[in-house]
Amino acid sequence: MRMAGKWMFIFTLTLGMMLPSWLMGTKVEAAEDGGLSDLIIFENVPQADVTMEGDEFTLSALNVYEDGHFTKVEEGLVWKSKNSNVATVEDDGTVTFTGKPGRTWVTVSNGDFKDRIALDFKPDHSKKGKPEFKPTIKKQDGDRYDLVQHALSNMTMEEKVGQMLMPDFRKWEGENVTEMLPEIEEMVQEYHLGGVILFRENVVTTEQTAKLVSDYQAASEKYGLLMTIDQEGGIVTRLQSGTDMPGNMALGATRSEEIAEDVGSVIGAELSSLGINMNFAPVMDVNNNPDNPVIGVRSFGEDPELVGKMGVAYTKGLQQHGVAATAKHFPGHGDTATDSHLGLPEVPYDLERLKEVELYPFQQAMDAGIDAIMTAHITFPKIDDTKVISQKDGSEIALPATLSKKVLTGLMREEMNYEGVVVTDALNMKAIADHFGPVDAVIRAINAGTDIALMPVGLEEVASGVYEAVESGEIPMATIEDSVERILTLKLNRGIIKEETPQPIDEKITEAEEVVGSEAHKAVEKEAAERSITLVKNDGVLPADASGDKQIVVIGNSFIGDLEKAVSAHHSNTTLIKTGERELTAEQKQTVAEADKVIFGTYTYNVYTRSATHPQMQLMQDVMANTNAEVIGVGIRNPYDVMAYPGVDAYIAQYGFRDASFEATAATIFGANNPTGQLPVTIPGADGGTLFEYGTGLSY
Repeated sequence: MRMAGKWMFIFTLTLGMMLPSWLMGTKVEAAEDGGLSDLIIFENVPQADVTMEGDEFTLSALNVYEDGHFTKVEEGLVWKSKNSNVATVEDDGTVTFTGKPGRTWVTVSNGDFKDRIALDFKPDHSKKGKPEFKPTIKKQDGDRYDLVQHALSNMTMEEKVGQMLMPDFRKWEGENVTEMLPEIEEMVQEYHLGGVILFRENVVTTEQTAKLVSDYQAASEKYGLLMTIDQEGGIVTRLQSGTDMPGNMALGATRSEEIAEDVGSVIGAELSSLGINMNFAPVMDVNNNPDNPVIGVRSFGEDPELVGKMGVAYTKGLQQHGVAATAKHFPGHGDTATDSHLGLPEVPYDLERLKEVELYPFQQAMDAGIDAIMTAHITFPKIDDTKVISQKDGSEIALPATLSKKVLTGLMREEMNYEGVVVTDALNMKAIADHFGPVDAVIRAINAGTDIALMPVGLEEVASGVYEAVESGEIPMATIEDSVERILTLKLNRGIIKEETPQPIDEKITEAEEVVGSEAHKAVEKEAAERSITLVKNDGVLPADASGDKQIVVIGNSFIGDLEKAVSAHHSNTTLIKTGERELTAEQKQTVAEADKVIFGTYTYNVYTRSATHPQMQLMQDVMANTNAEVIGVGIRNPYDVMAYPGVDAYIAQYGFRDASFEATAATIFGANNPTGQLPVTIPGADGGTLFEYGTGLSY
């Protein structure tokens, strides 16, 4: 992007974000220095991203050791630029282009080893018209930069297997794990773990989370840990101190790729500041089944093209901050009516249909450079009709995608040309755990094409079982090495490298506290929520008048206090009736009868809770039948709630239960927010027809 002046350019090297201050490790002991075999500039490594968009960036240096591991090093280095007319370099490796054309060689030395890299400032002839000058990096060639193969040739079998195991330490002896325990540190090292997944129980405050993550990285032996989390936004939000972004279906309702990218960027910035370097998001399932009990509002919507566009934009936002993104749940969990946490769902379609719908967003994500794909514990009998015997009851069942070579290798790798990391969904989910033994499940997953086994059941048993399977040839060593190559490539690509002198923890905490939950991030949350609110139906009753003393009654059960609080901020004469899904008392019925407007918030999460026979919905129907007041329905979570009360005077879909969404709904009710959201799903009618079309969205 050109600024004032012919040679003024603004650009940023994404590596500056990929090697952030939180990068990990413990100070390498002096005794290890004897194993030092090389010093290289990280940007010369083939996997290092050297995309640039500005006039200043920082080069990094790595110590390479004889045993194959490598660490980021900052102390004891001398940086020099051969041609300072083109670019200068400071003592910390920060390079600044002067705007003058030409090439310079930047070198780094520690007294024993030396490396160099070429930096050019030359015309860009890739575009038509008069070429602009732009800075570029010219990587050096040579085996010394092939860190992945150097590591693979020196790692033990146990170290390689460890890279493929990603347990959770949600609890220890019944207590939430919020700080590093000696027993966990020992397990990280004993099993040479490649990563750990964190849950809401682990990430309570910004200070505590930053310290826990830092301690995990200090415990890692050589290659650093993939510190992962499910920070999707919306109903799946793990950080207790983070910004509560609206979920995917809310983003789908905005129809704005820019907002999706902004939300991804906020989530990426907050995770990065805490040291969490991989997000198990975005969900790229196409939610074309209203009865889906596990995806629902976690999906961007029912249209494959919308899901693909929004998911790619969200991913771009995450990756801007060096956080690896994961598209899930391949080949698609959207058209199921069974929760794979509880059972084994089936998707019955053939390959052509899957390519048009379920697989389409995943292909878009792959083509856009997604870091990882998470598999689904779902059967796809038209892709793999293999039958296996369930350990649960001895019955014959279809092989889930997570364990299917035809799905993970044949379809994903060979047909869709995906080369990145594959990670299973949690292996403790009943769809897997009910039917397969803990060791058997992991062995099957690895042989199918999985790189990372997420949350295996019983780390010690699983690790020992995989060791034996490798030694016996049941799992070929080549399969293990292919996976470890992909994992180490991901770590290098996202700058997940152990540091010899990590940033002091107090500095990390200070920086994280400036980022997590910042006012700028809250502003993105507010805009996303307001743009998502969808006015599905309005029989002339909205917007309501916020002035005056007209009585408004807010009724409901789940999260209804949050809705009432938001409404009261606009209209003081507001009364809350929390139902508990019971019949109203005589006094409550009188309050409703005297109301000028009734706002009824419904909350559903499966087919039964949204059915017309559910107590919540029967109460809604009773209120509508026995009051002269105008009734406004709010679908707090699922937009499908209106199916149970289609005769309501007005209906708003808000797609989630975070504060920003309630505030946006209240602002919409009183006209402070002009709704622009559009339904990202079709709402069917009770007779099998369509109640509200995909894309429905009213404004004032």
